Amino acid sequence: MRIGLFSGTHPQLNHDLQALASFAREAERRGFDSVWVPNIFSLDAIGACAIAGWETDHIELGTAVTPTYPRHPGAMAQQAMTTQAACGGRFTLGIGLSHQMVIEGMYGLSYDKPARHMAEYLQVLVPLLRGEATAFEGEQLTGKMQLDLPAVEPVPLLLAALGPAMLKLAGTMAHGTTTWMTGPKTIAEYIAPSISAAAEEAGHAAPRIVCGLPICLTDDVDGAREMIAKTLEIYGMLPSYRAMLDREGVAGPAELALVGDESTLRADVQRLRDAGVTDFNAAVIAHGDSDNGILDLLQSELPA
Repeated sequence: MRIGLFSGTHPQLNHDLQALASFAREAERRGFDSVWVPNIFSLDAIGACAIAGWETDHIELGTAVTPTYPRHPGAMAQQAMTTQAACGGRFTLGIGLSHQMVIEGMYGLSYDKPARHMAEYLQVLVPLLRGEATAFEGEQLTGKMQLDLPAVEPVPLLLAALGPAMLKLAGTMAHGTTTWMTGPKTIAEYIAPSISAAAEEAGHAAPRIVCGLPICLTDDVDGAREMIAKTLEIYGMLPSYRAMLDREGVAGPAELALVGDESTLRADVQRLRDAGVTDFNAAVIAHGDSDNGILDLLQSELPA
């Protein structure tokens, strides 16, 4: 199992490009496989990955995730291919639907038929990310274009997929899925079998399953979980994540988070491996002096 670091739980990294580049360089120095950047309402994740990629040599940079609704797939592909050029072939594009309260309430766009939206979106986006032309006209989207970037490597695509329709799309049209607030039981019993079956049916290679979860090294388990409950409370209220928490049998994000001493966290990481996670996207949450202890632990869990 590959291990990467999520930048989104470090507030400074969400608005400071120099700090993000430094974070990526340190992750690379320590031997981590990847850095994943969120796209909320601060730095643009794809653009931020371009900067971090320019400042590093071999670590993977990826978005977790960029919403589709505000960007036409042609514009998304152009930006992703430009970032791939900046990263020298180390960029992975993670995309997702976002949430109804964001798309309708903040952007004023329709969130009607989200699975159809994504299916049509991929019909335009996927060929462009491979450097091919697209000529698609659907119910919600039209895309008839080709990008003139012949020297840029194709961009791998991950789809934030939790429901059955989205998991099928992730297995048949993308390289895998990237999840959040989804625990090892749900990965093993639902996510991995669903996406793997879809990929196999389509004749594709085994899909990546990038699992993002909060992780905190501490002896003060109750205090850490209380802090996480307050910080990540919103995720327990969003319907798609609420469904995954219910599947896992936990009350909220704090109960799902990996929290405890070194032996506890090593066992938690092993459970992710056993569940079929290919990449652990570690959302480090500090509860104490620094992140160094948890980074050392995660570094020691990297394959030799």
